Amino acid sequence: MPVAPFTLACLVAATLLMAALPIVLYLRLRKPLGFDRRPAIVGIGVFALFAMLIERGLNDLLLRANPTLAGWLNQPTVFVIAGVLSIGICQEVGRFLAMRWLVKRPSSKALAATPAGEPREPHALAYGLGHGGAELWFTGVIVQVQWIMFAWLEDRGQLGSALSGLPLDALMRIHLLVVSLTPAAAGVFILERGAALVFQIGLSVLMWRGVRAGSIAVLPFAIAVHALLEVPAALSQTQALPLAVVDTIYVLLAVPLAIGLIRLFRREARGAQPVA
Repeated sequence: MPVAPFTLACLVAATLLMAALPIVLYLRLRKPLGFDRRPAIVGIGVFALFAMLIERGLNDLLLRANPTLAGWLNQPTVFVIAGVLSIGICQEVGRFLAMRWLVKRPSSKALAATPAGEPREPHALAYGLGHGGAELWFTGVIVQVQWIMFAWLEDRGQLGSALSGLPLDALMRIHLLVVSLTPAAAGVFILERGAALVFQIGLSVLMWRGVRAGSIAVLPFAIAVHALLEVPAALSQTQALPLAVVDTIYVLLAVPLAIGLIRLFRREARGAQPVA
């Protein structure tokens, strides 16, 4: 069954939009906010190391090292708790270590000397765009490109031959998911990935302020916040929460946070302007 050309066009457009979003934001805000490229690069590296390697390695270890533990993880409640804690701990420990390193840099010390009435957060914002942009690309754009390729192959009647090495049940699941794609899937992708980017920038600002203040408590607090943000998605994976409800929750959380971040961006832009 072919995928509608309009559906395929919507998926491609959504993927291109979200792929460009963190890059365009960084380039657009680099001069007004006085971004240093190092925090953004560090953010990309931290996500790649702590989320893509350490977190996934930990999950693989938990599932394969101990059959009894793997059996426990098959229970929905345990799966949700372990999953969200794994994500929160790995990513926030990486963010904390990165922020500790960044705050010791000379440029960061100069920011710390800024008068209390005019706080500056360019490193946090640049880091958030790097960390969140890496998440968007690794877990969003690349995966979406894969599904677009599947849809294109299905449209040409070549999906079965291209994935002939897969077990039949896995091939049938992919086929059913591909033919069920609709233009709405592109909108859902934009909402989910956009909300995730907003959350990552917000968590970066939170961690940066805590580290600058010399607070150790910011680490467990950030872990708890991040883990709670992952709960709706984890519940959706266990079929305990409909996807529409999950997306609604994330939109309701992301919109006010995005408004606050926009205000912060604007304040940063004013603070970065040279005084005449």
